[in-house]
Amino acid sequence: MQFLIYILIYPFLWLVSIMPFPILYFLSDLLYILIYNIFGYRKKVVRENLALALPHLSDKERMIIEKKSYHHFCDMFLEMIKTMTISESEIDKRYAFTNFEVYTALEKKEKSIALMCAHYASYEWAVSLNRHITFIGYGIYKKINNPYFDKLVHRIRSRFKAVLITTRDTAATIEKNAANHNLGLYGFASDQSPQLHASYHWKDFLGVNVPVHTGAEMLSKKFDMNVIFMRTKKVKRGFYEASFEVLSEDASSVPDYEITDRFLELVEQQIYEAPEFYLWTHNRWKHSGKNPNLQTN
Repeated sequence: MQFLIYILIYPFLWLVSIMPFPILYFLSDLLYILIYNIFGYRKKVVRENLALALPHLSDKERMIIEKKSYHHFCDMFLEMIKTMTISESEIDKRYAFTNFEVYTALEKKEKSIALMCAHYASYEWAVSLNRHITFIGYGIYKKINNPYFDKLVHRIRSRFKAVLITTRDTAATIEKNAANHNLGLYGFASDQSPQLHASYHWKDFLGVNVPVHTGAEMLSKKFDMNVIFMRTKKVKRGFYEASFEVLSEDASSVPDYEITDRFLELVEQQIYEAPEFYLWTHNRWKHSGKNPNLQTN
């Protein structure tokens, strides 16, 4: 059944991937009507998230952000499919790096690098970074249940020299590379909600106390990796700019969770500047109010 679903859907994905961008975005506008107006995909979650994270805005202001976020969501979904066939020159034109020297300076330190980023703007096209680096680039992702689509994702991202590793394999991969003195860049999208039983640190994120992922920081401390933040900005439809900020060159000397907290502060800055480009469909605040350290009898 999984293979049947794959062979039925793949031709459509390939057709979308070869569409010129003007047609792609026309299709995105139609998809927006379908997802937002007709099916209302996760509309309740998005609305609750916006009310919780942006209470200082009026209902009208949040509604504007809501609609813009769905437009961007549809754009990004089709841009992800476009990655199947997009040329290197085209993606370089549409996803540019403004201060790449900050990253290259870290490579010269001859230590592996943990790159922290958010589900903001175009996190899918960030894979193009691998074309410009010397280290082996590892993208950390959650394995797709359908093995055929999982292989497709691997094939797409390998076009840009990315090596995908699952969240379960991350620590073992880093440990093996460290033992063999292989330098790598490990991409962590660390802004989403961890499982409650695996939550070691809580922080106010957009004004709400929630559990946060600490894996990037803890692995950086354990394996002596430099830590860098990649900020992505949507310049206009279909065009993005990424910039870098060093979070630590000596992670083991930084107090626990300070790197994680700084990362989340930078993500907050992005969101407050242009909230419509954040992934509001994810139930990021589902564990709010469950911090055992704040609960009273």
